[in-house]
Formats: sequence, C-alpha cells, structure tokens
Amino acid sequence: MRPPGEAGWEETAVAWLFDQCPPGYRNHDVLRAFPVILARLAHQHVSAALAAARDGYGTARLDLRDAVPVHAMDGVLRMYEYEGSRAAATERAVDLVERALAGERWNARPRTPDPPD
Repeated sequence: MRPPGEAGWEETAVAWLFDQCPPGYRNHDVLRAFPVILARLAHQHVSAALAAARDGYGTARLDLRDAVPVHAMDGVLRMYEYEGSRAAATERAVDLVERALAGERWNARPRTPDPPD
C-alpha cells in the first residue's frame, strides 16, 4: 500500500481494506465511494476475528475434550495463537489506515539504534 499523501494511496488502501473483509463487501458501491466506511467495516470484521480467536482458544479444551485426541488439541491451540496474533497485527494496521483516511498524518522519525551491551 502506498503511504498516505502519495498519489494513488487511497486506491491502494481501499484494495487492501477489501482484502481484509469478506468477499461480498466488494459488491457494495458505497464502500468504494466512501473508503472511511469501508475502513470502519474492516475494523469491525478484523476485531470480530480477533475476539473469535481469543474465545476459541479459551474454550477449545472444554468444548473439544471428548471430540479430538490430545495431539489435535495442541494443534488447534497453536492455530488459535497464530490466527489471534495475525488478527491483532491486522487490527492495528486497519486502525492506522482508518485514521489516515480520516485525515490524520504522522511524521516519520528515524529509528534510533539500540545502545551496545
């Protein structure tokens, strides 16, 4: 995605936001006409995915204890951890895009190297 303020950045932001949403969202012209609405819906969708991963992780052992073997439980918990982490990172990114579409801008700061040990 192009940085905010660069030519064509909003179009790349819209394409990326649609990638974060269910495919059917692409059928709604209002989301292309008002990208800030798309950003809001994308934020809600990604937040719901994060909540589902957290809930699934917290309830999997009890809900699946009689249905799957122990090694499968380990796999499903790792999957919830991975998907939860991915959803949390995506939620942060969507938040930044949403704020940029609303007009917020940031100044880039050079990273200060860590001091030697």
